[in-house]
Amino acid sequence: MGRTRVLIVDDSPTMRALIRRQLAEDVSIEVVGEAGDPLEAREAIKALNPDVVTLDVEMPNMNGLEFLERLMRLRPTPVIMVSTLTQKGAEATLQAMELGAVDCVGKPVGGSSGEFEQIVEKIRIAASARVRPLGDRAPVSRHEAGGSYVPTAEVVALGASTGGVEALLTVLQSFPAGCPPTVVTQHMPANFTKSFAARLDRVCAPSVEEASDGAPLAAGKIYLAPGGLTHLRVVRSGDKIICRLDTDGPVSGHRPSVDALFASVAKAGPRHAVGAILTGMGRDGAAGLLAMRQQGAKTLGQDEATSIVYGMPKAAADMGAIDQQLPLERIGPAILRAAAR
Repeated sequence: MGRTRVLIVDDSPTMRALIRRQLAEDVSIEVVGEAGDPLEAREAIKALNPDVVTLDVEMPNMNGLEFLERLMRLRPTPVIMVSTLTQKGAEATLQAMELGAVDCVGKPVGGSSGEFEQIVEKIRIAASARVRPLGDRAPVSRHEAGGSYVPTAEVVALGASTGGVEALLTVLQSFPAGCPPTVVTQHMPANFTKSFAARLDRVCAPSVEEASDGAPLAAGKIYLAPGGLTHLRVVRSGDKIICRLDTDGPVSGHRPSVDALFASVAKAGPRHAVGAILTGMGRDGAAGLLAMRQQGAKTLGQDEATSIVYGMPKAAADMGAIDQQLPLERIGPAILRAAAR
């Protein structure tokens, strides 16, 4: 296989040089060009046909989001957003991932490279990602039952990584206001999950919040694992199941970890549970989902055709952890049916 061809798009020459220097450490990646604004980027993409584009949000002539939307409609290309680690940067980056950007990486802060060093691995993943034109994406199916929906499941657990912003929006927007208690782990930088929870809360019928230690699970509520610093697990406390945040080291290479969440659901022994593993690179969540299935939970996986990256669902399927694989737009309704049986 040839080298991954990358175009760097950023109005800052310093930032372009930093990205180029970081990518030079991997011989499988070739920087084929740079652009200082979206107009230059448009011409460079036509001339160079890159495999992956790194893209800043704030640029002259046209902002990165407007450019990304046009790109994903007319010439879908894997894009990694290079974002400032601020609330404004997080919100813009989340919009970008809704539009189809594969992933994001934070710019270096105060002389510390931090997670910026992950850009090499994220570009490798993006090069093999399945990027769909904006117009080809299935419309969100909203649940219309209103107050008539009564869940019997004590817990629904969801896990996702690369491509998970779009996937979780699709699944959770199909949930009614009285949805089953739902816990979610999405691999995401620490400053981004609060903004993502707020975004989900605005567009979904149930209440969505970043999980807090000790919060009791309740119908109509969705709890999102805080990014970067803690694992979200659930534990039984008397007659309730509550959220537990802990600072254990990475599990399956991640913190928060989908495996940690799913395994805790299996251990808590809920009366009735449903688990679903969505798009993402690697194997995180496969073993935990198998543990849930072995405890009697209904388990679902996103299919290959609709996954941006099929790694996590495939690993779970290969392990025998999944009852049923479904296209993304059918997973939300399937969860609700299973949670009301």
